[in-house]
Amino acid sequence: MHFWNVDATPKVHLNFSVKSGQRATTVSVVTSGRAQHALQQEKKKTVIMLIEVLIGLVVGGVVFLLVLRRRSHVLKTEDGWWGVGPEPDGEEDTTIHPFNVTTTIAELKDLHRRIDQTRPVPSLEDSQFHYGFNSEYLSKVVSYWRNDFNWGRQVGRLNQYPHFKTNIEGIDVHYVHVKPKRVPEGTDPIPLIMVHGWPGSFYEFYGTIPLLTEPSDPQALVFEVVCPSIPGYGYSEAPHKKGFTSVCAARVFHKLMRRLGFQQFYAHGGDWGWLVTTNMAQLEPKIVKGLHVNFAPPSKPGLSVTLSILLGRYFPKLFGFTSADLERLYPCVQKLFVESIKESGYMHIQATKPDTAGRGLNDSPVGLAAYILEKFSTWTSHDFRNLEDGGLTRKFSLDDLLTNVMIYWTSGCIIPSMRFYKENFSRLGSPHTKMPVTVPSGFACFPNELMHTPKLWVQQKFHNLLTYSQMARGGHFAAMEEPQLMVEDINRFIKKVEMKTQ
Repeated sequence: MHFWNVDATPKVHLNFSVKSGQRATTVSVVTSGRAQHALQQEKKKTVIMLIEVLIGLVVGGVVFLLVLRRRSHVLKTEDGWWGVGPEPDGEEDTTIHPFNVTTTIAELKDLHRRIDQTRPVPSLEDSQFHYGFNSEYLSKVVSYWRNDFNWGRQVGRLNQYPHFKTNIEGIDVHYVHVKPKRVPEGTDPIPLIMVHGWPGSFYEFYGTIPLLTEPSDPQALVFEVVCPSIPGYGYSEAPHKKGFTSVCAARVFHKLMRRLGFQQFYAHGGDWGWLVTTNMAQLEPKIVKGLHVNFAPPSKPGLSVTLSILLGRYFPKLFGFTSADLERLYPCVQKLFVESIKESGYMHIQATKPDTAGRGLNDSPVGLAAYILEKFSTWTSHDFRNLEDGGLTRKFSLDDLLTNVMIYWTSGCIIPSMRFYKENFSRLGSPHTKMPVTVPSGFACFPNELMHTPKLWVQQKFHNLLTYSQMARGGHFAAMEEPQLMVEDINRFIKKVEMKTQ
């Protein structure tokens, strides 16, 4: 039998020789090339199918990695309970209550009695503000506070905007909520939450509120502003349990904004407010439409930041450094390390034993004023340390400064406000410190900020940085010191976000 004799033509010849008895019969079978062609087509289909499966696996893997990466950029948190005792059964009371700042004659009499009993200590000769608040100038401030400052009038100023309280996770959260009186036809006000830091308060934003809600420029955006007090600050109740960090505050403020009916909003923060609003963006990146900050120290200095410090002075263009960056960073030992040590003593106390120092401040209004107002001097400009009066009234009025002090004094919040350092510095390795911010972000770089942060450094944390503004003037308390500049930069940033989303 001759089997599968195939020639080069499209046909296949099969020859069979069959012997049966004395007869031999040869059968020649010619098959069509269609069978071979069909076989080849099947092989092609199989190969194509395998390629498609392989491509599908690769694409699926890439999508999975992207989703996984995106998930890793969303901060996880769980509800807490910060009230007294165990959390009660039942649903949380979501009622919103109007609130007014009040004062009494007894409160003022107690304040004046304590001021009258202060024991002055003379400052060293030619010490200005280098040893802290100068005692000679403090006597002048205290005299004004005791004899001329009108707390009742300032209470009226505080109440010019609507205040509210609502209970979240067991504590009463205070906030100011200002809606615009007029909104251009066909538009809605833009919701904006503004979060303060230490030793500031919601009052820091009183200069920005009218500029945001009632702008004189017809091209300016119109905002609906919410200014909460961080729990433990001002008129927000202090947590009764350990562990209330910036992430907890961020979660509470998200609940507040949801309770007010906002599905999306913008956020702004400085000092601790920078970290709280940053955590808000990390928790809910689809809800925080954009984040604007004026303070952003590197939370996790990486290789690029380290190399920029070491080599930036010699190769500034390599790191995108401007002349302003070089002026504010170098010599780096003096400007980054020595200055940080000079101005961070308070932080070490508050991050370790806040209740010890806080107890004295809570008892003495003069001690409290010196402790808080010294920051409004030095953190506004380091050069103010060379002045006998600390330059306090060059940027602020004594009425505004003492109003902020009175918020701390009358609420008795100095100790819980200091504890916020203890809670956060006890958790330096928290996930949020290693996690970037992916929402559209803007940074206002004020020249006299405590720590200068070049654009490269900001981008290490804020991966979607839309604006980086070199501000003309201003220091750490920029919203209070330069409200017009702050509002202009907020407008610039949010307009850019709105254009991208249209």
